[in-house]
Amino acid sequence: MTKIPAPSADLVRDNTSPDVARRIRTQTEASVAACARGGPAAIEQRLFELEREWDVERFLETGAASLSLLGMALGSTLNRKWFLLPAAVAAFLLQHTMQGWCPPLPMLRRLGVRTADEINQERFALKALRGDFAKMPEAPSEVSATHAFKATLH
Repeated sequence: MTKIPAPSADLVRDNTSPDVARRIRTQTEASVAACARGGPAAIEQRLFELEREWDVERFLETGAASLSLLGMALGSTLNRKWFLLPAAVAAFLLQHTMQGWCPPLPMLRRLGVRTADEINQERFALKALRGDFAKMPEAPSEVSATHAFKATLH
């Protein structure tokens, strides 16, 4: 039986150093708490920002496409050896798909780039604070911010 790879968010999380993962999680919790203190306007503003936040997959896909196009352009105009660049990029992208790791991943994670799951955890915690879910208290507070964030964890 063929084994299907785990979802990419799990693979990225598994390939992130514990210190970096802890820092990302702490920053996310702090953001949720700050929004809870800031009230409904702060929650709405942060939800607006989260809709535009790039996740790690988008960064990797954009970088891979850009380097591939650059390699093809240089290979077509300067030297055929540049065609090795898109081949290497494709290999790294395949490695990322199968294993959840590729050379730029540690740098992106150290820079605080989150997975779509991590972004969604913050989004759902804020929506819970806003009162979108029946079981959450309607008035935001730091206590409810912590509860909302923990409710989103897998």
